[in-house]
Amino acid sequence: MKKIFILTGEPSGDKLASKVISKLQKNNPNIGYLCVGGTYLNSLGIKSIFDLKEITYIGFTSVLLNIFQINNKINKTVEEIIRFNPDILFSVDSPDFTLRVAEKVKKINNEIKTIHYVAPQVWVWREGRVKKFKKFLDHILLLFDFEKKYFDKENIPNTFVGHPLLEQEIKNKIDISNIVSSNKKIISLFCGSRSSEVNQILPILINFIKMMNIKFDNIIFIFHATDENRNLISEKIKNTNVENVKVISDENIKKQILDQSIFAVSKSGTVSLEICKAKIPSIIIYKMNFLNFLIVKMLVKIKFANIINIINNKEIIPELIQNKCNAKEIFNSVVYFLKNPGLMKKQIIECEKTLTKIRSKTSSSDEASAVLSKFLIG
Repeated sequence: MKKIFILTGEPSGDKLASKVISKLQKNNPNIGYLCVGGTYLNSLGIKSIFDLKEITYIGFTSVLLNIFQINNKINKTVEEIIRFNPDILFSVDSPDFTLRVAEKVKKINNEIKTIHYVAPQVWVWREGRVKKFKKFLDHILLLFDFEKKYFDKENIPNTFVGHPLLEQEIKNKIDISNIVSSNKKIISLFCGSRSSEVNQILPILINFIKMMNIKFDNIIFIFHATDENRNLISEKIKNTNVENVKVISDENIKKQILDQSIFAVSKSGTVSLEICKAKIPSIIIYKMNFLNFLIVKMLVKIKFANIINIINNKEIIPELIQNKCNAKEIFNSVVYFLKNPGLMKKQIIECEKTLTKIRSKTSSSDEASAVLSKFLIG
């Protein structure tokens, strides 16, 4: 039996990996799997060697504070992979964890093929990393076509697979009347998948909601949570006296809620592509601790945080980052958009044009699973 070890480092990677593996399972049911994953891979019947929460860290300072624990997890993961002896180590995103594991595995057993999905953002910072990847990666799967030049330059085999969040999906109509009454308009809120993001951004969004509740009585605010952070968000909201708020984590319901939203406020990240795909106008917010921000400011070589803005080299979706990420600024931006529907329509059109540039011919999961299949046959 052919075997694949799937290596993820956070819920978003767990979700991306599950889309690829579900396609692979349909086409070839005789593959053995083991993983570091979460609820999405678990739902496919794939066992994880430990809880994904144990390795989900964010920011330079939190990594430094937990360096011994992280190194311990890396070494234990390497041991389990070598013991499992897969044909392929399929690592997904979270390069500071997954690629460090892949590098160690490759040194111990060069026969294990290493395929990485979601290229590290070398176009943002540390382009020199590409030379190092050449030593231990057999293939890299790219979400964006413009990334190819960085890996072609070092002769690293790569495939542009497109972004998985842009795949066409069959949407099952779900009745959400028990969640939102018909007289309420929806604003979707995304405060991140990591607990550190939630702790930083959620209090700001709660204050924003309080300000909105004073001005509007026909809006409900719905937080899109992961299974992992749903309780954290719910508990923090319970400890406030904020009204017109709900928290959801069911994927099908989240899609339905987003589709019926009039606006979205989202932390910077790939979720913004889902919002654009749903044709919902939005703003981007993000805040980190001051030390992390200073480090990032020194190292990052791009002007924008959001991929739509990066691709266009201009601000299509407004970004409220760091000091601008406060309740008053968010409130002013959202109200301004709601009062100017023409601006919302213009943003949607610009985003649609951009999405056509980063869609693959079939689907990202089909393209990625095809590469895995070729390696298994080879």
